[in-house]
Amino acid sequence: MTTKIADIIIPEVFNPYVIERTAELSALFQSGIVETDPQFDELARSGGRLLNMPFYKDLTGDDEVLSDSLALTPDKIGTEQDVAVLLMRGKAWGVNDLAKALSGDDPMRAIGDLVARYWARRQQQILISTLKGVFASASMANAVKDISIEDGNNAADTNLISAEAILDAMQLLGDASEKLTAIAMHSVVYTRLRKLNLIDFIPDSRGEINFPTYLDKRVIVDDSLPVEAGSTSGYKYTTYLFGAGAFAYGEGNPPVPTEVDRDSLAGEDYLINRRHFILHPRGVKFTDTNVAGSSPTNAELADADNWTRVYEQKNVRLVKLVTNG
Repeated sequence: MTTKIADIIIPEVFNPYVIERTAELSALFQSGIVETDPQFDELARSGGRLLNMPFYKDLTGDDEVLSDSLALTPDKIGTEQDVAVLLMRGKAWGVNDLAKALSGDDPMRAIGDLVARYWARRQQQILISTLKGVFASASMANAVKDISIEDGNNAADTNLISAEAILDAMQLLGDASEKLTAIAMHSVVYTRLRKLNLIDFIPDSRGEINFPTYLDKRVIVDDSLPVEAGSTSGYKYTTYLFGAGAFAYGEGNPPVPTEVDRDSLAGEDYLINRRHFILHPRGVKFTDTNVAGSSPTNAELADADNWTRVYEQKNVRLVKLVTNG
């Protein structure tokens, strides 16, 4: 008699554990870029693919001088609507993929950690795809600082990442620039900042892990960030600056989040994990212009036509910087 995945995993216990561990392992949640919001949990469980979030716009117009003969002119408050999309994803694994985990002292924890790390990586890729689409939108043009040149091999210091370049990018938000709390960059860009001795290392709350910071902002290093070949030679690297809670997160409830299946004839044991969630850039609505299926793919999230900014620029808390390294 051998131990099967079905003997280890209780779906009602496993799925909440994976969700919790995903957030714990994710650099996005740790840095504060992504903020778990109970209202988004409710939205993700409310049904429907597009989730509307109406809001009041700020008051505008000049004040008036009081007069004993003229009445004040009433003005009105404007409204707008942010829109998030429900992301519905899933993944199945055969026992051969998880066989190594079964040899651990706590098989369920080992399998859960493997699945949680998988989702942490996938959600990071979803966020990067979303950023590509958001910043390709014409409505976000004023939040982009591009100092790169086409011939990257001949780039000067003024075309490379530097303290000045980052500060100039932050200035795109003006007096709201201090809301930026984290930076995501390619390892090539990160290495240059380290050579310039601009990276500090701060221990986590338990003093176990030293994570990199720059200007007191958490640094996330990810080689899946956009790298574009110049029209002549060299490369252009995209760096993103974020404010705390720039992305809102909500966890939905798929009908069957986790199940274990077995193909007795083939002798295969399967673990199936499904996720419904929202990972939404606050203030940039999803227009659903180019989506073919029931939920957008990463390629569709990266499509500029699917995004339009509805908040004031300073309240979006996202900035893009492009350099040659």
